[in-house]
Amino acid sequence: MQSIKHIAILLPDTLQCLGLQSLLVNYFPPVEISYFYTFEALVNSHCDIFDYFFTNATLFVLNVDFFLPRRSKTIVLTADSIEVRKNTSINYVYVQASQEVIIEQLKQYFSGDNTILSNDSNKELSVREVEVLQLIVKGGTNKEIADKLCISLNTVLTHRKNITAKLGIKTVSGLTFYAIMNGLVSGEDIEL
Repeated sequence: MQSIKHIAILLPDTLQCLGLQSLLVNYFPPVEISYFYTFEALVNSHCDIFDYFFTNATLFVLNVDFFLPRRSKTIVLTADSIEVRKNTSINYVYVQASQEVIIEQLKQYFSGDNTILSNDSNKELSVREVEVLQLIVKGGTNKEIADKLCISLNTVLTHRKNITAKLGIKTVSGLTFYAIMNGLVSGEDIEL
């Protein structure tokens, strides 16, 4: 007999909640699902009983200190570009994929086979590139980064170009997501 999967869904979108519930109930029984429309409601519940957490990228980033220690149990629903998703070490479901693809992704997570998501791309960045990335994510301009690291503006631009090439991520929001997911910065380091 299969054990019941206790699942917390933290999504402000009722339609996404209902769609996800339908998939989970129909394809992955037995499940017990609890809905939370705010992070505060989730924290006020007995959140240690949950086997899995489903949320969106925004709520994940805003509450990264809660979700990072639970990374293996957290699945992020995302519509972000494939470059961001392939360069992060989090579990994700691409919401614009076909039903078959989504079910296959969920099967892998529930079976514990997350090998397709392993991430060694941090090793590709040099120490200086990581420093530049952290300052980019913290809202620094190229000039501010150059001044802080005592390097030329051209060197900062070269590092940015190399970071973009290595990670395949072109936007600051994508770089921010990458840095948070890989523990290079915390949610508190980011200016909103």
